[in-house]
Amino acid sequence: MRWALVKVCLAVTTMVVVAFAVPLGLVVKEMARDRAFSNAEREAAVVVPALSITTDRDQLERVLASGGGDDGMAVHLPAGPGRAAVDLGRQRAGNEDIATVRRMGRASTAEVPGGFVLLQPVAVSVGTAVIEVFVPEAEVTNGVGTAWAVLAAVGAALVVGSVAVADRLGVRMVRPAQRLAVGAHELGEGRLGARVPEDGPTELRRAAVAFNSMADQVVQLLANERELAADLSHRLRTPLTVLRLNTASLGDSPAADQTRSAVAQLEREVDTIIRTAREAKPQTAAAGPGAGCDAAEVVRERMAFWSALAEDEGRKVRLAGVERPVRIPVARADLAAALDALLGNVFRHTPEGTAFAVDVHNAEDAVIVLVSDAGPGIADPEAAMARGRGSGSDGSTGLGLDIVRRLAESTGGDVRIGSSVLGGTEVRIWLQLDGHGPTPARRGHRGAVRRRGRGRTAGGTGGAFEGAGRPGAGEPRQAAGGSRVARMVSTFNRSRSLP
Repeated sequence: MRWALVKVCLAVTTMVVVAFAVPLGLVVKEMARDRAFSNAEREAAVVVPALSITTDRDQLERVLASGGGDDGMAVHLPAGPGRAAVDLGRQRAGNEDIATVRRMGRASTAEVPGGFVLLQPVAVSVGTAVIEVFVPEAEVTNGVGTAWAVLAAVGAALVVGSVAVADRLGVRMVRPAQRLAVGAHELGEGRLGARVPEDGPTELRRAAVAFNSMADQVVQLLANERELAADLSHRLRTPLTVLRLNTASLGDSPAADQTRSAVAQLEREVDTIIRTAREAKPQTAAAGPGAGCDAAEVVRERMAFWSALAEDEGRKVRLAGVERPVRIPVARADLAAALDALLGNVFRHTPEGTAFAVDVHNAEDAVIVLVSDAGPGIADPEAAMARGRGSGSDGSTGLGLDIVRRLAESTGGDVRIGSSVLGGTEVRIWLQLDGHGPTPARRGHRGAVRRRGRGRTAGGTGGAFEGAGRPGAGEPRQAAGGSRVARMVSTFNRSRSLP
């Protein structure tokens, strides 16, 4: 499109220059010719008064000499009674031309070698005399070449200037179009962060705005789809936990073993679905100011769900810091999924009767959620944090801690593990309240391991710690009885109303 615009402008400007320059050049040439013959007429007018007075040869020769010599001027007198025709000066015009001018009685020009001649008739006493003035070719074209050169230079400058302006206009139009094409190509290749600068002409600027809006919508739709797949799959882990804990009450029959094997296989498949959806999900920013949820309300609701199973297993539960609303810049469903991941692993990787606690601390610029237990901890917390980055080593999926880490880092916070006051593991979720995303100090920080001075290595309760370092973590435990299943299912159905 850029070169097409240049070619169009070049053609139009060239036609305009030719339309004006060619006629103007011809006018200049004609003006130079008129100027030369006007000078010749003035020279002939010098001799006319002398011819009207006398036709004497000697006197006319003196007049011609005083007028510039007889080389460029001649006088042709007709024959009279008792005298022959007289020709003074150098004759260049033909006799026929002279006779024609004498007969017609008006001035005329004729082309001769080296230029032109002006033939001016003058009435004298013996008839009609003809004054011949020679006009050289150089005088007829004097200044024409220079004028034509100036016209050509001006025309070329106009053409070059118009091409330059057309090229700049073409660049202004083409570059936004090229950026729009590149952005569409990148988006088609799966680069969801591709955006187009909103500049250029009005039409292309509107197209860029529409493209960016479309790209944002595509990213949002994909994120919602992946988040929905991950969250729905993760919600299945809660009833699966109940089923796995209750399969122990089925005894040691072949049917019981098949049931336990089927539940384990189903749990592995759900973990695979969650991991795939989480790994494919693009990192999204935290909710803006004024958005988010009440952390205290969400913690109360999730604890109400898990307290039924805690009561059946004889676990003491402590909840603090949820008396007043605590606003955080994250989605309600995200916080609920993170709490379910941590609390679910408390039940999965600690013995029955192990106490746990959830504390919410509201600071000026952050909200801290602590999930603590009195379990035995893990042997290698650094490896557990590595699994939180999705390695899935030692049979652990790393899903729970990965969900929690994404939640914290989306607000600019982080996740740390350490030893709790209960004697087991403490997971600290730091949520920044400004909601502007990860800060430079924490960028790329995937959690940290904290050790206390009591000489004990801290463990974790996130999904990253599944089956890691827990004595008997992979063995089924005896369930509290069939009534627990009914109570957990009833509580789970009530929790389905959570966003």
